[in-house]
Amino acid sequence: MGVTVMPLTDTSIRKTKASDKPLKLSDGAGLYLLLNPNGSRWWRFDYRNGGKRKTLSMGTYPDTGLADAREKRNEARRLLAAGVDPGEHRKATKAAGAERAANSFAVIAEEWLAKQAGRMAPATLEKARWTFDDLVFPWMGDRPIADIDPPEVLRLLRRIEDRGAHETAHRTKQRCGQVFRYAIATHRASRDPTADLRGALTPAKTTHRAAVTDPLKVGELLRAIDGYAGSFVVRCALKLAPLVFARPGELRQAEWSEVDMEAALWRIPAGKMKVREEHAIPLSPQAVAVLRELKPLTGNGRFVFPSERSRQRPMSDGTVNAALRRMGFDKDTMTGHGFRAMASTRLNEMGWAPDVIERQLAHAERNKVRAAYNRAQYMDERKRMMQAWADYLDGLRVAVIPAVPAASNRLLTADTLRR
Repeated sequence: MGVTVMPLTDTSIRKTKASDKPLKLSDGAGLYLLLNPNGSRWWRFDYRNGGKRKTLSMGTYPDTGLADAREKRNEARRLLAAGVDPGEHRKATKAAGAERAANSFAVIAEEWLAKQAGRMAPATLEKARWTFDDLVFPWMGDRPIADIDPPEVLRLLRRIEDRGAHETAHRTKQRCGQVFRYAIATHRASRDPTADLRGALTPAKTTHRAAVTDPLKVGELLRAIDGYAGSFVVRCALKLAPLVFARPGELRQAEWSEVDMEAALWRIPAGKMKVREEHAIPLSPQAVAVLRELKPLTGNGRFVFPSERSRQRPMSDGTVNAALRRMGFDKDTMTGHGFRAMASTRLNEMGWAPDVIERQLAHAERNKVRAAYNRAQYMDERKRMMQAWADYLDGLRVAVIPAVPAASNRLLTADTLRR
């Protein structure tokens, strides 16, 4: 006659005290609670499969209650009845879960971002990271990338669109597509779901960055900068911006080690440039004067324009725009990026060669042979142009406007221009 096992109860479990040897409190059908001398209580399930005796852990008591332990045992017995080893099934499930976690969108996106560090300009990489951290990961980061389908991506993009950020929605779709294509290349996904969303988003309106280009208005802007009553570092950044017309990120991240005032040259490393090529900016005496005035204040640190909060970091990307707003130039009138449009517009109208202007703006040249030629041949012209541009700005500052042809020495006064 077999031994009858009385099922456990929570009361009987709590009343049983630990001894100097492990105790097995059986519940029947292979399930028991192992009470160890140190007081810990572990659920165990003994079973046989393939002629071998095996044991499966079911958790600890009271974290896993009696009812939960019985349900786990019953599930294990159902697997056995179907010819599946519950222990091996658990290992396979864990392995699949680990693989899914390793192949989550967030993990693969982080891999992709790390690979872009040597390809993207720091400011662009920073924006890409913000896109994922703030707009994508909270909703899609933990999802296995191979399981993400077009409707799921569209729901994410609709959240962005719903607040009117249509351009951001399109840029987020583009970034996600780059991650999906990277996953395909590394054999962790089979398709890019963003490809099916063509035409699904509201078209983004193309907006040009605001810039002051009218000569009289440029003069007003320059005089406002001269009278800026805020931080001295910010005022110097504002004064240098029109003289060098670098991208805002390049300007605010300028380092003293990049500036050679004796040679009157600012060399920006390729890693900081949008086009990933070193860029040289000839410095006019006016630009050098701004830097010499600033150097006693920030020259003992790394950055030409350090943050007010920490000298170990550059000025924030919103500082120049905030200063322009403080001076009365709203976002529809002038931006930090607008100094580039200002220079491009006026220099073209003054008759300078477009290739020279484009090279000084550090715009990418699609023709590689032509690009190499441009870099080699235009430095002398660029030096002359940057000096002429600085002199031109000095004239605008006092409302004296040079004639349009660059080669002309004739000057027009503001009154003459109005006629």
